Amino acid sequence: MLPAVITRAILQGLDWAALRLLPPDPRPRHLRTGEVGEEHAYFHLRKLGYRMVAKNFRSPRCRGEIDLIGWDADVLCFIEVKTRTSRDVRTPEAAVDRYKRREIALVAREYLRRLPSACQWRFDIVSVYYGSAKSLPEIEVFRNASLSS
Repeated sequence: MLPAVITRAILQGLDWAALRLLPPDPRPRHLRTGEVGEEHAYFHLRKLGYRMVAKNFRSPRCRGEIDLIGWDADVLCFIEVKTRTSRDVRTPEAAVDRYKRREIALVAREYLRRLPSACQWRFDIVSVYYGSAKSLPEIEVFRNASLSS
């Protein structure tokens, strides 16, 4: 497995080449920002010792997706990433409303069906805030967030 520094450098190089060689991304700006936020959250969690096992996990049995799934020691973590470029709207962690928590719980249940029933798990929220385009994001991890509304 490549160290995070090398993996990040490779991804940054590919992003640089994509900006110059591929046509512009037609997706709305907020979707592109969210994707970059998930990438920063992924590497931040790896620095904290998480072993990531899935990204954008979906189940054919239910709606919704889980942004990241990873192991923090012996606990499986289902991780929702919320990215913001302004502090004028509600906080990223407050944006995980009852509907989103219910969707995540259903998808997590589908994922857990594949694992032994004694598997410990939790739900984490990662808040990614970009203050300016050139600065590194502020990232905060809310461990063991509640899935109930």
